[in-house]
Amino acid sequence: MHIRVINPNTTAAMTEKIELSARAVVGPGTRLDAVNPAMGPASIESHYEEALSVPGILTEVAAGERAGVDGYVIACFGDPGLDAARELAVGPVVGIAEAAMHAAALLGRGFSVVTTLDRTRGRARELAARYVAGPACRGVYGCAIPVLELDHDPDVLDRVVAVGRAALERDDSDVLVLGCAGMADLCTRVSARLGVPVVDGVAAATVFVQSLVTLGLRTSPRTEYAAPPPKHHTGILAGFTRPDLAAWSAEPD
Repeated sequence: MHIRVINPNTTAAMTEKIELSARAVVGPGTRLDAVNPAMGPASIESHYEEALSVPGILTEVAAGERAGVDGYVIACFGDPGLDAARELAVGPVVGIAEAAMHAAALLGRGFSVVTTLDRTRGRARELAARYVAGPACRGVYGCAIPVLELDHDPDVLDRVVAVGRAALERDDSDVLVLGCAGMADLCTRVSARLGVPVVDGVAAATVFVQSLVTLGLRTSPRTEYAAPPPKHHTGILAGFTRPDLAAWSAEPD
């Protein structure tokens, strides 16, 4: 089995951190690689940056299909390009917000999300409305730390713990979700400090992809996630004109 974890931003140091989290949960015999696109934003903290990250994500999925990758993780909490990636990939594609929220909903009556900046809270709430029953996600909170500062701010653990503790008390939640792939390395320490399950979406998504592949399950190509119809693209997207897209949804050999 070959799983590819895609960091949608171009920061290699974050890709390395994401890879460590994913490798910690893969089973024996599973090959895992973590990649980031050559083009796109250095971090993703706005709708604009999410949109600009999608061509790079799709480029990595296309390369993975040619290399025989069995499944993909989209390692950004906004789950950018998730639906588009499912149209291209033969195997399953799972976003880390999607995986984290589903996992959290299995661990308690309700969960709270602690993310980076307040401006990303709206996107997290939108995804929660899509992925889980309404009462499951009880709140989304920012801790005022930009993504690229997570590795440099000496107070990051204390700040995430403080926001997490306040969120659990305010929402009466049983579980905490860390709302950024760059927080993956904090999961165990935050859980120890707060005494509740804390879900890292990178690890959860990796396990979900591995399980789906093991079960022989893939995204259905019947309707919405069928390969997009081949058509011509112009300008900087000219390289995305692929007459063989339809073949990517065929059954694997």
